[in-house]
Amino acid sequence: MLSNPQSILDPVEPVRPLAPYIGGKRQLAKRLVALINSIEHRTYAEAFVGMGGVFLRRDQRPKAEVINDWSEDVATFFRVIQHHYLAFLDMLRWQVTSRAGFEKLLALEPSSLTDLQRSARFLYLQRLAFGGKVRGRGFGVDPSTPARFDVTKLGPMIEAVHERLAGVVIERLPWSDFIARYDRPGTLFYLDPPYFGCEGDYGRDLFDRGQFELMAEQLRGIRGRFVLSLNDHPEVRRIFEGFEFREERLTYTVGGSDKAKAVGEVIITG
Repeated sequence: MLSNPQSILDPVEPVRPLAPYIGGKRQLAKRLVALINSIEHRTYAEAFVGMGGVFLRRDQRPKAEVINDWSEDVATFFRVIQHHYLAFLDMLRWQVTSRAGFEKLLALEPSSLTDLQRSARFLYLQRLAFGGKVRGRGFGVDPSTPARFDVTKLGPMIEAVHERLAGVVIERLPWSDFIARYDRPGTLFYLDPPYFGCEGDYGRDLFDRGQFELMAEQLRGIRGRFVLSLNDHPEVRRIFEGFEFREERLTYTVGGSDKAKAVGEVIITG
């Protein structure tokens, strides 16, 4: 590690993610960003970017950045924001917060849509889905807050993400292939896989429990470095034994109520 790792990083303005996403790391982001900034790296490579809950909140960046997600919705969404954001904004212009609209879009088969249509559908559903769910989405409404799909507020946010993505490589690869492709000295991987025990939350056939063992094995042999965030579970500690663990305690509200639930997470580094 460099005595002054900041010397190879440039400041960048943090950007708000465009929608909630299950496991989005909102509470843990500041701690993760500080840790990422402290590690020497020339390439930042994020294997499970989701809606960019960590990537977009970073305030320093190296020369090269790569984001990846095996979800076709996610990868297509970021490519559209990067290259076609004005056309994308035009598609959203007349959308309003509506249960009927939500259910109509939910019923559509994404593969039957153009990239622009698919990305507009994805953003609309994620903005309105209860708890940022990806699988088993339900229409989430809080009567005490304004409508969550407001194009007048979304426009500047989309433009900010578009500008932040300038120069960023966007991949759609299985996480293992992504690591193999970008692994070299100077690469820092950030991995935010599904929680242990919640492997199906992001959709069918995207991730299964057996991949944790494969992940630990591959990470033991990489030439770069990594930061991995997961829930604190005995099997997680067994599988990733030998790496450095940092324990984190977070508090989540349950179902939008005032009830709070304390949970344990770990940040694993190597």
